[in-house]
Amino acid sequence: MLDQSTPEFSRLHRRLPDQRWQISPQKTELAQKLAEITNLPPLINQLLINRDIETKEQAQAFLNSGDLILPSPLDDFPDLAMSLELLEWAIASQQKIAICGDYDADGMTSTALLLRSLRWLGAQVDYAIPSRMHEGYGINKRIIEEFQSFGVGLVLTVDNGISAFEPIARARELGLKVIITDHHDIPQQLPPANAILNPKLIRESSPYRGIAGVGVAYILAVSLAQKLGQANDDILAAMLELFTLGTIADLAPLTGVNRHWVKSGLQQLPKSKLAGVQALIQVSGVQTSGARGHGDESIQNSQSALQARYANKIQNQKSLKPEDIGFRLGPRINAIGRIADPQIVIELLTTDDMGIALERAMQCEAINRQRREMCEQIEQEAIAIVETEYFASLPQDRVLVIVQRNWHHGVIGIVASRLVERYGVPVFIGTFEDEAHIRGSARGIPEFHVFDALEYCQDLLGKFGGHKAAGGFSLPSENLEKLRSRLSEFANFCLELQHLKPLLKIDTQANLNQIHYQLYQQLNVLQPCGIDNPEPVFWTPNVQILEQQIVGKGHLKLTVSQTIDDLPSKIKAIAWRWRDYFPLPPRLDIAYKLRENHYNGNTTIELELVGVRLPTQSHIFFASPPTPLRTTIEYNQRHYTCGIYKNGSVPELRIGYPEGKILAVELGHTIALLGTNRQEAIKVDVSQPEYNMIIQTALQALSVLSKEY
Repeated sequence: MLDQSTPEFSRLHRRLPDQRWQISPQKTELAQKLAEITNLPPLINQLLINRDIETKEQAQAFLNSGDLILPSPLDDFPDLAMSLELLEWAIASQQKIAICGDYDADGMTSTALLLRSLRWLGAQVDYAIPSRMHEGYGINKRIIEEFQSFGVGLVLTVDNGISAFEPIARARELGLKVIITDHHDIPQQLPPANAILNPKLIRESSPYRGIAGVGVAYILAVSLAQKLGQANDDILAAMLELFTLGTIADLAPLTGVNRHWVKSGLQQLPKSKLAGVQALIQVSGVQTSGARGHGDESIQNSQSALQARYANKIQNQKSLKPEDIGFRLGPRINAIGRIADPQIVIELLTTDDMGIALERAMQCEAINRQRREMCEQIEQEAIAIVETEYFASLPQDRVLVIVQRNWHHGVIGIVASRLVERYGVPVFIGTFEDEAHIRGSARGIPEFHVFDALEYCQDLLGKFGGHKAAGGFSLPSENLEKLRSRLSEFANFCLELQHLKPLLKIDTQANLNQIHYQLYQQLNVLQPCGIDNPEPVFWTPNVQILEQQIVGKGHLKLTVSQTIDDLPSKIKAIAWRWRDYFPLPPRLDIAYKLRENHYNGNTTIELELVGVRLPTQSHIFFASPPTPLRTTIEYNQRHYTCGIYKNGSVPELRIGYPEGKILAVELGHTIALLGTNRQEAIKVDVSQPEYNMIIQTALQALSVLSKEY
């Protein structure tokens, strides 16, 4: 534990998460009115209102999403009929079909989904995925020419292709037919494919507009199986499970048709007949509740033992939750595409051999562990660089551009996201491909458009692409300083100083005595949660930190308490990767999500902290303290006096320092006087950690003393 008197302690606490808390407006009357429709408590109805569900019709549609009536995809996708004809003809004539996928979870699950379904339907089909490190994203001329040399007649892209004009044009020159399935933004000039399936090309009111690449592949595969009269339960279940994995892992919005299908897929996954899904669930340590624990389970070497453990674990499981995929299954799939060979995942998700599936799943486990270690190392190196070189100038730069040699390009995007969480500014992070070229990833904040920023710098860049929240880019290394200057210029156009804090969106206030298993079960009406339907975030003011310790690889485990009407409520909490904020001050406002925790056969509800702040001043001080009230305290291994006095008619806290100075603050105020006398004292802001923490210590001692009167 850090010595609280050391400079390192003081420096770390100046880095207490400095967040923008955006608490949703509370509509009490509307929540009461909705309760008559939903039969849910007002707290849950407030969560619905925060998700723009305010009418009877909206509430019924959301709560009964399983009853969603969908239009035929043939009506909404103009080129779907042509795509089915091309595939039906290729299968009937045994023409070779080749799939070109992508190396992320969306692309790999899409590839596996179409491989499985086309093979089921009797097609001759193979696949290729370009190298992340050597070729980058999307189909290219090399792949097209290789397909042609292998006798391929029909090329099918998944999760890519909409911007690949030249490779598709080359395919047509060579006599290949091409179906593009993609979900990315539409370029000014569409490729000359025979058919294009992309939700961005269909009517805006279509329920299919929000699907990811795997959603397009799912629609194509299901439609083809139905057209050929071979849509039995087994193949439909397999396709739904792969759709669910890819949709959540790709962070697609969980609204509309995605919510409808994912809800069914999450119920299907625990009883999956796919060997790869069984193996992946087992090695990833997914609990029967679908909750995240505090650490990954160790992996046994015996395949028979793994199979037995898997069978025992999921026999009573009804459904997974999106966080099981988002935090367990998805990262193990994505890790392969980031630093290894995507063929591992394709084999995992297409094999029917449990032995092979377990081998591939354990490879995913090992590679994901390696990915985590790489991320941790690069993140710590990046933080050290930022703290020594860039932190002081961030208010002026308003963007962070950091480049280092020997970082792995496959994981720097993850590190960029963590730096955004930490510093609250847009982050452009890169590594050298060679002496002359840099390749990087970018992550933004709500008020900053990443792709627009890259366009603003396009004369300095090589290739670049992306959207509002994220992007990728390359540039000649000689342009680095010009890029840093240009991005700062762009950031200063669109960002104010108040934007330079991580934004935390909070649903509603709750007291700790309201947190129980019944509430957690009631929250299930919101599931599946994800993008555009986020997990609820609650906040509780002025809790006391009773216990705190670092566990695992830098996580913070706590016990927090709140007293309402003289009745204390205690609850366990976890804060992921909060090592740098240890120890937290004794009193805080906390923001959190709810989690199930399973230990020794017991199920409890705990908090997952996502934000903290120093208590708002209305909660720091006593409402009507008894006076006079005096005691001594020990803080930072030094002794202080403290007491509540009257300053005129106003109660005032005074803390006497060993060297003779006094800190005096009127209760309920944020500005205090510090000095040996009032005439020469300086004004200080007691919301700052160096003052707030000693005030908290003093008030805690005085609070105990006051109960003795």
